[in-house]
Formats: sequence, structure tokens, C-alpha cells
Amino acid sequence: MIIQPRMPQPYQGNPFGFVYGNALTANVADAVNVHPVSYDANGITVAANIYTPAGYQEDGSYAGIVVGHPNGAVKEQAAGLYAQRLAQEGFVTIAFDAVTNGESGGEPRNRDIPYLRVEDYRLAADALTTFPGVDASRLAVLGICGGGGYALSAAQMDKRFRAVTTVSMFNTGSVRREGFQKAQADSVLKRLHDVADLRAGEVTSGELVYSADMNTMNPEVGHSLPFDMYREGYEYYVETHAHPRSHSRFAQRDLMDLFAWDPDDFMYLVDQPLLMVIGGRADTAYMSQSAFDAATGTTDKELFVVSDATHVDLYWQPKAVDDALKKLASFFRDRV
Repeated sequence: MIIQPRMPQPYQGNPFGFVYGNALTANVADAVNVHPVSYDANGITVAANIYTPAGYQEDGSYAGIVVGHPNGAVKEQAAGLYAQRLAQEGFVTIAFDAVTNGESGGEPRNRDIPYLRVEDYRLAADALTTFPGVDASRLAVLGICGGGGYALSAAQMDKRFRAVTTVSMFNTGSVRREGFQKAQADSVLKRLHDVADLRAGEVTSGELVYSADMNTMNPEVGHSLPFDMYREGYEYYVETHAHPRSHSRFAQRDLMDLFAWDPDDFMYLVDQPLLMVIGGRADTAYMSQSAFDAATGTTDKELFVVSDATHVDLYWQPKAVDDALKKLASFFRDRV
């Protein structure tokens, strides 16, 4: 795979477009640096950022970590924060935009198809292992929120990932199929029929139907959404860490694929060391617990609880992120 330099798109005064706290604003000698790159993903151009640690040498030998963003997010948000902070710990990291999202190519836009999202991780691994100094035998993966579920699926089949980690893992398949906290488990078949009717209508109209987008919500609605994750997600994506390429919508036809996908089904194939980080007050914690319990193929596994943190706190709140990163860095140092 050939990776090419990419011209970053500035946003709100940050030359790289980053919106996370303490983000890089320039590349300085003997410090953590960011390298905006692009590479080919089965004919589609993917945009990514590779972070290198202080003192990085092209002829060195570094463990590499692939970092995947939450559903609807972009690499300039939480994934970039974790990628930059892990580079501070001596790793070479890559944060990428999923195909059809962010700066990455692909049409129609804002798709959430499990096969494509899992392939994103494999392609990012391909790209990272061609970067100078990265030891291809020392590769790990970190997925955040919905990216965590896809990271688990990637690691189940791709054993180049020698260690597997998630933060606030969100099982998109389970939630789309059965509802948040299983609240729609009794209406799966009805909703499948609804999606079939929707797709039939798209054939006639020629236009895809998308889910609601937080970016277009009235603030009163956003602040009254059910569940902490959705309410705090509105605050994060729309108010505190908004980015013009971040969209919470997805094509409704993708529900046909999402209903049939669940990372829990093949967790027994994870034989690598596994670390899953959750917030002690996260209303999504049950998803990580379920996947963790299903990971019977490894004895080297830990469900790490960041006390008093919610799902979204682990995206950006300094104390929660510091606790998570301290644990992640130690885990990676010991295993890759």
C-alpha cells in the first residue's frame, strides 16, 4: 500500500482541523508530530492522520496502534485525542475517517455498513505497517464507541492485531436491532419490514432516506434526549466539540446489514490480550460486559472501570481520559 501526504483542512484556528483539547497546532522538532496522509481503500481514498512520538526516527522500531472513531464522528475528535496521547507514550498511531465519512471518499455518504467499517481497520493496519519505523509484528487496535464494536470484529479475524482494546464500546448491531438497553426487542421483525418498504420507496424516488442528525436538532430536543449517552452525545457533537464533517445520521437501508451483525457472536475468536474500558456511570456498560463475557478464547482480559465516568466523559473529560489512557498505555507497553 502507498500512503501519500495530505493537505489538512484548518478549522476554528487549528491548522489540522482538530477540535479536541490540547491538540497539536504545529509540528515541532523533538515533539509529537502529526502526518496527514491518504491511502487507497479498494478504489476509495481514505483520509487519516499518523502521529509519531517525540524523538521519532524513521529507522527506529515502534509499536503501531490503529485508532477508530465513534459512529458519526471524525478523526479530529475523540479518536485524534487518543491517538495523540498514545503517541506521547511512544507509539506510532493512526486515526482515520471511515469510508463515506469525514474527509474519506465513497458515495453515497454517511453509510454504516459493518463490512465496510471492519475493513476500515484492516486497511488502516495496512497503511500503518508501511509507515517508516513501524514494526508490523507489534500492532494493536483501539476502537471508541461504535468504533469499538467494529474493532472487535476486525481483531476476531485479523490476527495482525496483537492486542485489542475498546473505550465505551457501543454494539451498533444490537442497538439497531433490539434497541438501546433492549427496549425494542419485541419489534425486530416489524422494523425489518419497515426498512424493506423504505428501500422499495428509495428505488422509486432515487434518493436515500437518512436517520435524524443531531446537528439539525433543536437544542431543547437535544438536551431532553433519553439516556445519558444520547443527551451528552448531543452536547459533545453539537456544542462542545462540533466539527463540520461530523454527522450522526446514517442511511436507513443500512439497518438490513446492521440487524444481521453483532460482534458478540464471534468474541470467542479473540485470542489476543483484551482490554475494555468503561465508565462507572455509563448506561452503555452492559454492551462491553456482554462482549467481555463472550471472549472465552483469551484468559488475558480485563474490563477496566473508570469510576464516576459516563460513556461520553471518556471522549474528552480530562480526568476520565487520563485514567483511561494510563491504563491503555500500560497495557500496550506490556503486550506489544
